[in-house]
Amino acid sequence: MTLHVDVSGVGPDLVLLHGWGMHSGIWGGVRDELARDFCVHAVDLPGYGASPPCQPYDLQQLAQEAASVLPSRAGVIGWSLGGLVAQRLALSQPLQVEKLMLVGTSPCFVQRPAWPCGIEAEILQVFASDLERDYAATLLRFLSLQVRNGENVRTVLKYLRVALFARGVPSAEVLRAGLTILLENDLRLAIGKLAPPLSIVHGERDTLAPAEAARWLAAQTPGARLTLIPGCAHAPFLSHPNLFLQEVREFFS
Repeated sequence: MTLHVDVSGVGPDLVLLHGWGMHSGIWGGVRDELARDFCVHAVDLPGYGASPPCQPYDLQQLAQEAASVLPSRAGVIGWSLGGLVAQRLALSQPLQVEKLMLVGTSPCFVQRPAWPCGIEAEILQVFASDLERDYAATLLRFLSLQVRNGENVRTVLKYLRVALFARGVPSAEVLRAGLTILLENDLRLAIGKLAPPLSIVHGERDTLAPAEAARWLAAQTPGARLTLIPGCAHAPFLSHPNLFLQEVREFFS
């Protein structure tokens, strides 16, 4: 299968991987800004936007599908679920990922014994069951969770709502499979094997991927850059685009 990739700009290759329920259009204005300095590859993950779903729909397959359409050497930015895919991509294809930036993501999204740095598994399980009853409302509630406690809530939520269905509607099967990926995957034991230079950009008020997960990631990876943005929730590239763009340019240039 071939994933849909929007390519824009000229310069070093830079890959953008979006989160659950979204598509590559979520990068919006920051993609246009980044295209001034980079050749930006904005990917629709399997089952989102213009990309067909894959089988099996699991983390390893998502990373494999992304690897098949990306440059042989590139910087990679992964947000939320896309950040989990980016971690797996960097672990599976270390020569393909020149530098790695993780945004609002975690190696393990749900709480586990000795891991309080996630959300309660029941939250994602409720979203999965609610997809059957009210598909659109469930997605909109997930958007609200992403902006909770952050600054610029109305602006960010409005953008997310407009972008959500701008490129078609992902199937309930794809959405459920994505939630299962978030529920079941735990990459903590592998994080020490990450080879590329790492930048972590995270909102201090993120409720989906608590800031403690970002601090843990930085502590496990010698030389990692950690940017914690005060007042920021789950999508720093939307709520604090200037700070996000500054870190991208400094890290990848």
